[in-house]
Amino acid sequence: MARVAFIGLGAMGYPMAGHLARNGHAVTVYNRTAATAQQWLQEYSGRIAQTPAQAAADAEFVMCCVGNDDDLRAVTLASDGAFAGMSAGSVFVDHTTASAQVAKQLADEAQQRGLAFLDAPVSGGQLGAQNGVLTIMLGGAAEVYERVAPILQSYARMQRLMGGVGSGQLIKMVNQICIGGLLQGLSEALHFAQSAGLDAEAAMQVISKGAAQSWQLENRYQTMLAGEFDFGFAVEWMRKDFAIVFDEARRNGASLPVTALVDQFYAEVEAMGGQRWDTSSLITRLKTKR
Repeated sequence: MARVAFIGLGAMGYPMAGHLARNGHAVTVYNRTAATAQQWLQEYSGRIAQTPAQAAADAEFVMCCVGNDDDLRAVTLASDGAFAGMSAGSVFVDHTTASAQVAKQLADEAQQRGLAFLDAPVSGGQLGAQNGVLTIMLGGAAEVYERVAPILQSYARMQRLMGGVGSGQLIKMVNQICIGGLLQGLSEALHFAQSAGLDAEAAMQVISKGAAQSWQLENRYQTMLAGEFDFGFAVEWMRKDFAIVFDEARRNGASLPVTALVDQFYAEVEAMGGQRWDTSSLITRLKTKR
């Protein structure tokens, strides 16, 4: 059993912290909205802290899953942030989808304080978090990863150290690029099948057993055909992630024309009121153009 703190009880962090508690770890949680922390405590065994520093005090591992770079800096570097409460030798594991630059900044700050840092963004969505089957992409030192790997197993189906600090965030950017392109292709395929008068569901059942198979196809085509998008990974979250991708692409010189186009399409979905729709809602803009 490990002493673990979890900072950020959003759609992902809430069940992730719950898996840690259910696996027998001593969990202390902090959330900006106190009512959510109270709700978590009614469902799981653990403690509530009033500040990130208080949550991190005496913790061997501090996990974090917040919204963006600024949120991450606030819960780590502020006077009542996690770094102020952590003990020398403890490990901060950041599950936020953030920039590689903030990961390196926080890793440097952690090192100066005698702390260890891993960037560890996740893939699998809210359902993956609830079911404890997330994919975790990590950046940092191998010896630090070896210490935390058994703890991450509480909610990981797949985890892998990808390289030095920032590598986890870069791999998450690769992940988001792939998802955007896949969903646009799937949207167009379904739209084409329906326009051609085909049984789109039967078409998906067939091609899902061939080279076109993907997680997005198998898990999203039915809800896309039904026009159901009130679940999953929100469009506004994907656009936040794409902004991180584009910023990094400007830095490394990568050309991302299709990703830029998909981002424009997501902007159209947002203009339709779909900010919180699942990312598979790309198909809605095609239906409006028929």
